[in-house]
Amino acid sequence: MIDFFRPLSQDVIAHLESLPESVLGNSMRLHTEEEGFPDLDEVKMVVFGVKEIRKKVDHNGVPPNFDAIRKAFYGLYPGNWEHTLADIGDINPGNSVEDTYFALSSVVTTLLKKKLIPIILGGSQDLVYANYRAYDYFDRMVNLVNIDSKFDIGNAEETLHNNSYVGKIVVEKPFNLFNYSNIGYQSYFNHPDEIALVEKLYFDSYRLGEVVNDITLVEPIIRDADLVSLDIGAIKGSELSYNKTRSPNGFDGREICAIARYSGISNRVSSFGIYELEDYTETENAALLIAQILWYFIEGVNYRIDDGDMSVTDEFVTYKVLIEEEVLFFKKSLKTERWWIEIPFIRSLNNKLKSWTLLPCSHQDYIDACNQEIPERWYKARRKNEI
Repeated sequence: MIDFFRPLSQDVIAHLESLPESVLGNSMRLHTEEEGFPDLDEVKMVVFGVKEIRKKVDHNGVPPNFDAIRKAFYGLYPGNWEHTLADIGDINPGNSVEDTYFALSSVVTTLLKKKLIPIILGGSQDLVYANYRAYDYFDRMVNLVNIDSKFDIGNAEETLHNNSYVGKIVVEKPFNLFNYSNIGYQSYFNHPDEIALVEKLYFDSYRLGEVVNDITLVEPIIRDADLVSLDIGAIKGSELSYNKTRSPNGFDGREICAIARYSGISNRVSSFGIYELEDYTETENAALLIAQILWYFIEGVNYRIDDGDMSVTDEFVTYKVLIEEEVLFFKKSLKTERWWIEIPFIRSLNNKLKSWTLLPCSHQDYIDACNQEIPERWYKARRKNEI
């Protein structure tokens, strides 16, 4: 794994030396030319960059530069955190894009095997495909959450690129994807056929307006995610710089940081990436917002709480709700007050899931069920389990 990485630039190290001793950068383990690759023992989260953009449909040939983001990030002050963080540098583009994919997948697999959380600063978002393929090693179903104004399904029969990687994930073996969820899509950026396909596949999708009106909608979705991908284009242009993103609509800084914190708090999220990044040397505000997104994800990881054993009645309460001929089983954690709903295992069908499982939900889902409304995410999860 070490051979894939280039150390942090001397410019970043020089900047860190000018900062106060108590800033975040001075508490991290860093990959530098002088010190070499850091020891990852007792580290919880590992930051690294991937400078690949060749599969971006409109790339300008200039790879991203993460120095401005790192300078802003290192200059923040850590919270009351118990976990150690490392920055192991950047993966430069390989001789081919496939070489870069191999390097990224290998690194993520290695880190996951060590129970470390990769935090990826990425070029084009097709890199999510390589991140996802890293989970092949673990031979289990995977849930992907994409914070994006687009679904990025594209035409799976065409060459993989940053607007079609989800389609490749869906159709290519091994078939490990159980659920894909999009948070923040904007209808005018998505072909009606893609919107219809998302519904047909029983994937979850939440329009930008829905999430902005109630940011807590995303918590159960992200609580069920293995990997979370953020397209920087999901953020409104005025929050970054209009010459770095083309959309006047999107999430504001407060909203995207809240989503990042939900991602960190989720006990299941095991990798987090920010993609479609560029060189923010001349746009200090953009670099600082990205740094704060990273900060809030790390803050969330440090405040993860184990919900306990769901089979222990002293830690959970079970509620049964009868809707027509269906009995829905809800569970509530007495420790965190988070809710789940059971997805049944139907033995007569070729299920994707091999046993009963629990789907994160909200208290409102329970209220709706009491009012004889079947939760939409439960219905979609059950249908995916049957097809």
